[in-house]
Amino acid sequence: MLGQRKLLQRWLPGLMHAAIFWGFLVLFPTIVIAMIGAVDPHATLPWLGAQGWYALLVDVFALLVLVGVITAFVIRKVQRPARFKGSHAGEADLILVLIAGIVVTLFLWHSSQIALGWNDYPARWAPISNALSQVVAPVAPWLERVAVWAHVLIILSFLVYLPNSKHLHILVAAFNVYFGRTRSRGRLEPIDFQQPEADVRFGSARASDLTWKQMLDTMSCTECGRCQDVCPAYNTGKALSPKLLIMAERDHLLGQATAPIVPSAVTDDVVWDCVTCGACVRECPVGIEHIDHIVDLRRNLVMVESRFPEEAGAMLRDVDRSSNPWGRPQSDRTQWAEGLGVRVLQPGDQTPDVLFWVGCAPAFDERARKAAISTAKLLQSAGIDFAILGPRESCTGDPARRMGDEYTFQRLAGENVATLNDAGVKKIITTCPHCFNTLGNEYGDFGGRYEVVHHTEFLAELVRDGRLSPAPSDRTITYHDSCYLARHNDVRAQPRELVAAVGKSLEMPRHGERTFCCGAGGARMWMEEKRGRPINQERVREAAATGAETLAVACPFCTVMLDDGVRETGAKLQVFDLATLLHEAVERKRQSGPA
Repeated sequence: MLGQRKLLQRWLPGLMHAAIFWGFLVLFPTIVIAMIGAVDPHATLPWLGAQGWYALLVDVFALLVLVGVITAFVIRKVQRPARFKGSHAGEADLILVLIAGIVVTLFLWHSSQIALGWNDYPARWAPISNALSQVVAPVAPWLERVAVWAHVLIILSFLVYLPNSKHLHILVAAFNVYFGRTRSRGRLEPIDFQQPEADVRFGSARASDLTWKQMLDTMSCTECGRCQDVCPAYNTGKALSPKLLIMAERDHLLGQATAPIVPSAVTDDVVWDCVTCGACVRECPVGIEHIDHIVDLRRNLVMVESRFPEEAGAMLRDVDRSSNPWGRPQSDRTQWAEGLGVRVLQPGDQTPDVLFWVGCAPAFDERARKAAISTAKLLQSAGIDFAILGPRESCTGDPARRMGDEYTFQRLAGENVATLNDAGVKKIITTCPHCFNTLGNEYGDFGGRYEVVHHTEFLAELVRDGRLSPAPSDRTITYHDSCYLARHNDVRAQPRELVAAVGKSLEMPRHGERTFCCGAGGARMWMEEKRGRPINQERVREAAATGAETLAVACPFCTVMLDDGVRETGAKLQVFDLATLLHEAVERKRQSGPA
């Protein structure tokens, strides 16, 4: 917060806000100095009020604040970014006028003091105020009183207005940033079903159900729209705007707190449009955690009101009855591995060095299973002792949890943790970032603590160690970062190592931690996009614009969604998991070796 790190990612508005923010930190003592001066014209703050270096800082930073205010007006009134749509523009304009009034009256007061020769003001250290003193000298005797009182009254007016405006964030944002998550960003807070039913919080129905952090979130919102700018749902014409959602909750909290949040403050469509990609959370400069708000709204709709999209209901029933979202028999989980010689871990068997958690998509979807097959073959080539659970592996519960069905998630988590712990599993590798996130970040809450590694991390290490030797080709590749890998869990470098090992990389504009979602997260994989433009098609067009031949992925959900997008848009791209590309490169190297 002090360094304005997130804001400075956009250099012009970032520098503008940083100038105002840092300026007010430096100028804060001048508020006390002005109040002393308003009561006694010839008095000042002991020691600091007479320091030349501080007079210089005040002049420099007061000018920076004024430049920042002018820049803010230009951005708001000339550039008019779309992200400000829906914000309280009148409030922002009034605040900017008040800030400008504070620094202008400060300059006038200091310059009139210098012109009058009062308080031994260190004029030679204050070049701007000193220069102005020559201009105001004729009116300095009365200007000094007018300027100092105007300065004090504007500050007091600002403080009175502050708690009733969006600029309340000035007081609360620091606390919100401090209490924000710094680790396990993909984790959701579990519901404690063990306490008496009357005390169980089934998500958020009314404002009173919001957690203290969620209430703090709403009061911290600056309405800057950075979250809205990066939201895949909003940018493809959906009802959801993360900014407007938080603003609506804040207004609801301060107003009709007893009415249901949905649909009184936000519509059902807003709640179900979210893909839980985390772009909004990552972009927010004041640490608002939008996903927690949306998932809690979903929890109440699903577990209390049984209100959710029809196709999502089919998925929840399949997960509950068949332990996978495809509704297939558990006995089909090993079909992908037929003929590969992969060991299926049976009760009582010796624990392997690595457990390969296959996941539901590779087990049941033809397109996604290629990555599992390639990963298994690469592990065999590298001599890794691994096994799979086969029919004993159930869905991690990620789709159910993100949909809001916390009860089904916890049941599946408990069953899987018992299976893994009984087998003595210590290290898990998985191709699915959603499984990776759930196993690594969320199962710890239920007694399952394992070393969980994504297959791109594991394979990149095998390449670095020389246990896999790929032969690169001239294939041009653009890599799509999965949200649950790159943003929620900071796995970005290793997939790019694999891309470099097998071909030539071409980056999309939105990549790394600022990637654009494929549209499958938040259980949206099982819901139709009935509003706006399909998110997967938007991403495919961005990939095709790079001119690459291959769209590389590291997630089975991304494989399915982006392959659909390629078919629907007619893009000249082939979608492959990095494991498949690496296996091809390793085979190419083997076949080109000495006879």
